[in-house]
Amino acid sequence: MNTAHFASVSFDEALIQKYNHQAPRYTSYPTALEFAPMADGAEEQILQNRDLDTALSLYVHIPFCRHLCYYCGCNKIITKKNSDAGDYLDYLFAEILHKKSLLSGTPIVKQIHLGGGTPTFLSDDELTKLWQFLQTHFTLDPNGDYSVEIDPRELRPDTLPILKSLGVNRLSFGVQDLDETVQIAVNRVQPVALINAVMADAKALDFGSINVDLIYGLPHQTPKSFAQTLDAIIALSPERLSVFNYAHLPERFAPQKRIRGDDLPSPNDKLAMFKNAILSLTSAGYQYVGIDHFAKPDDELAVAQRAGKLHRNFQGYTILGECDLLGFGVSSISQIGQHITQNPTALADYQAKINAHVLPAVKHIQSNDKDALRKDVIMGLLCHDRLVFDDLDARFGIDSRQYFAKELAQLQKMANDELLSISDWGVQILPKGRILARHVAAVFDEYLTHKSPQRFSKVI
Repeated sequence: MNTAHFASVSFDEALIQKYNHQAPRYTSYPTALEFAPMADGAEEQILQNRDLDTALSLYVHIPFCRHLCYYCGCNKIITKKNSDAGDYLDYLFAEILHKKSLLSGTPIVKQIHLGGGTPTFLSDDELTKLWQFLQTHFTLDPNGDYSVEIDPRELRPDTLPILKSLGVNRLSFGVQDLDETVQIAVNRVQPVALINAVMADAKALDFGSINVDLIYGLPHQTPKSFAQTLDAIIALSPERLSVFNYAHLPERFAPQKRIRGDDLPSPNDKLAMFKNAILSLTSAGYQYVGIDHFAKPDDELAVAQRAGKLHRNFQGYTILGECDLLGFGVSSISQIGQHITQNPTALADYQAKINAHVLPAVKHIQSNDKDALRKDVIMGLLCHDRLVFDDLDARFGIDSRQYFAKELAQLQKMANDELLSISDWGVQILPKGRILARHVAAVFDEYLTHKSPQRFSKVI
């Protein structure tokens, strides 16, 4: 791949308006909509039969938040009771020990991510206890990727130094917007001075990579106000940014009912915000990785993309897609080989499973060889903007030009609009099509034909 390709992305407003339809984000294939009830005992067999040579990525879900952000669609529990976290850790430890007992050999852990909710809802002692528990029961790669989501409002003076001392080398935190009127409207008030101080402290401690989340389309946002937020965040120079599109779905996410539809920016204003984000971030030197992610050219994510080694999983873009993913905690997802499982989304149901001394997963997807082929195509398009016929033929023993003849015919419309090119060697997404890569990938999704498109978000 010509590395100059990833330095360019074109924002064609007419084409985005034309193709701005709902499509999956493809953190997996098949997507989570294909989950089915899981048989008792099935998760144990999956863990016992996993490939011994495959390294592990661990995800730990901490569901607690002290404040309710009105835009949020995550699985969370709003509480101010610190004791809730201590009880939850006991359940987590029981699940971790049970799953670890089923793993043969000594698997190497190359990645750990604490997500939520708000992981820093845990006290400093609880964070230490959890991390040391993982270090005790797993063998961690000294060069691994170890990250924690932090809430700037939920940090004590020693939290960041403690995380650094434990081996955490990457942080991610949500800013969403710096305008006070917007912050009040979504119930997430974070003074600019607080964000600046947290970023300064994190950089002084030399965390390897810091990610900042922004959201456009929130109540009272304007193109001008969001541009000011972008400029302020660019000045702080995080290694990565995620610029998410707010999807207003109060019928699915109850907290969003507290956001007045009349306060939301118009579709045209949202389009202007995203366009400015693309232009501002690429002008500042960030590489557009894909969908809503940006990274500095020397960040591992951007380097992996240019080297053809980028992956996607339930944690988004990652450099470690070859790992099996073990999820712990309420609602967490695991991906072991061709199996995807999910724990109960209700805390009481999760606790009941642990109390019964059984593994908690209640949903399951088992993919097949045909799914593996289509996953390879979809992830290649989303991570590297291309599909190479000869590579597919070699890996899967097919004639990919013939196998995907119908899909290639469907792509011709996009080729006519210069979103992509189709040649003898494969499909190449062009600068005009990079923003719309989800829609290119969706052409290869066999499951979409019977799914309501309203279950997915639009690009903008």
